[in-house]
Amino acid sequence: MKDTNGAVVLLSGGLDSTTCLYLAAHDFGYPKQKKLPILALSFLYSQKHKIEIAKSKLIAEKLGVKHLVQKLDPEFFLGSSLTEERLKVRKNVQLNQLQKDKEIPNTYVPGRNTLFLSFALSLAEGHGYDSIYIGVNALDYSGYPDCRPEFIQAFQTVADLGTKTGVSGRKKIQIKTPLLKLNKKEIVLLANRYHVPFELTHSCYDPVKGKPCGKCDSCLLRKKGFEEAGILDPTA
Repeated sequence: MKDTNGAVVLLSGGLDSTTCLYLAAHDFGYPKQKKLPILALSFLYSQKHKIEIAKSKLIAEKLGVKHLVQKLDPEFFLGSSLTEERLKVRKNVQLNQLQKDKEIPNTYVPGRNTLFLSFALSLAEGHGYDSIYIGVNALDYSGYPDCRPEFIQAFQTVADLGTKTGVSGRKKIQIKTPLLKLNKKEIVLLANRYHVPFELTHSCYDPVKGKPCGKCDSCLLRKKGFEEAGILDPTA
């Protein structure tokens, strides 16, 4: 393994993950430092919003970081409206009901962040990198169990106990969640401060001919964030 500090960033092409990528880039000296020790990692899993892969590629190219796309068999992620045509993505939910609703929405993808973080952990350890960035959020979100602080803490324990790096006394691989306790307004303001290219990001779960539907949870949360931040969303 190489012995270089660096980061693997889980990149979906959405606002949150792109903001994480730009935060990681600045942590490593961007824009003065052009050669960044960063790997952006995306996943193709027959998602309805697979346009996010193309967006992720453009975002990684703009920053000049290496971009890996891991293809997963569709059988891994059944039972989600993001992957199965027979299931419809919910629309027009009142935002103030999102966190009050105890039922996990059908946009939840079984075990997704667990698998994504596992791939990222393997990459990070193999490259000698000491950080994994993931854009999970526990405030303005749709109630996914794998976006909670408890889940991240549990996976940090997995990283500490299940890797050679973690048990050998070397610097451990840290799971970094810079957006965990921010609301969408705060995320938009942070992204704007770090010059995130909003026009390249895509947040919609159920795009129509590549355009945001404007009605799914993700679209509504994004709209709320931009409106409260007083910033124009160029993708709207």
